[in-house]
Amino acid sequence: MRADFLGLQAFISIADRGSFRAAASHLNLSQTALSHRIRKLEESLGTPLFLRTTRQVSLTAAGTTLLPRARRVFEDLGQALDEVRADLCDADEQVSVGCLPTVAVHCMPAVIAAFAKRHPGIGVRVHDNSASEIADKVQLGEAEFGVTIVAANRWDLELKPVVKEPFVLVSHRDMPLAQAASLTWAQLQGEPLVRVSAETGNRILIDDALGPRREALIWRYEVQRVVTAVSLVRSQIGYAIVPQLALDVVDAGGLVAIPLRSPSITRTLGIVSRKSVPLRPAARDLLSLLSDQLKHSVANPGR
Repeated sequence: MRADFLGLQAFISIADRGSFRAAASHLNLSQTALSHRIRKLEESLGTPLFLRTTRQVSLTAAGTTLLPRARRVFEDLGQALDEVRADLCDADEQVSVGCLPTVAVHCMPAVIAAFAKRHPGIGVRVHDNSASEIADKVQLGEAEFGVTIVAANRWDLELKPVVKEPFVLVSHRDMPLAQAASLTWAQLQGEPLVRVSAETGNRILIDDALGPRREALIWRYEVQRVVTAVSLVRSQIGYAIVPQLALDVVDAGGLVAIPLRSPSITRTLGIVSRKSVPLRPAARDLLSLLSDQLKHSVANPGR
C-alpha cells in the first residue's frame, strides 16, 4: 500500500492540536479538505483514528498506535531532506576528480593553484587511484570526471583522449645505460628490469606492444606501483620502464629518462565522465585547466 503522506500530515496536525479547526488553519486547508484527507486515510486503514464529539477530538486505540510511528516517518523524511540539502551544498563548494597517481603528482599542484585563483570559495578533492578505481568513482558519482588510461570503456561512461604519453627507461646516472640517447628493447636484454604488476593498465600496454619479445627480457623484480619501481632504480637495483610523467612521483635527482624505440610505446591519457550527465561550470573549468596542463607536461618533460 502506498504511504498517504498528506493523510498522515493531517492526522498528526489534528492529534497535536486536538481540533480539526486548528489543524485546518495550521495547514492552510478548509475543514472540508482536512476531513476528506482523514476519511481517506481511515478508509485505507479500515479503522477510525479519532473519536469525535461536539466538544473534543481524541485518538482511538488505532490512532494512539499510529501516532508515534507517523511522527517517526516525518522525522526520518525531514532528516533525509536535510542530508540531501547538505550534500548539495557541499557539492557546490567542492569539485571531486579522479586522477592517476603519476598525473596527480605532476599536474595537480599547478592546476589547483590556477583553479583556486578563479574559484577561491571552491575546494578540490583528488582521488588519486588506479584506472579501474577511477572508473568506479566516476560511475558512482563520487568524482565528476577522471583522468585515466584510454582503454576498453564501460557502456555508461564517456572517454575522450587528450594526449599520448611515452614510456621511458628510468636509470640511475651511475648505471651503464644512463648515457644512451635512446635505446631499443633489444638492447635491454640481459639487464635487470623492474616491472609493475599485471593489475595495472601500464603493464598491459607494455606486454601487448612487445608480444613474445617480452619473454626475452629479464623481469627480475615486480612491484605494485610505479613510485616503488622508480625507488628501486634509485637504489641501482635495476632499470624500470614507466610513463614519462612518473619521474615526478619521486625526486628525480640522480635519475635519467631514456627514450625507447623499436617499438616506441605510449599510453593515451583521456577524460572519463558519465554519459548524459553535464559537468557543473566549476568542474568544466577544472577539466579545461587539467587538460591544458597535461598536454604541456607531456610536451615539456621535466618542466
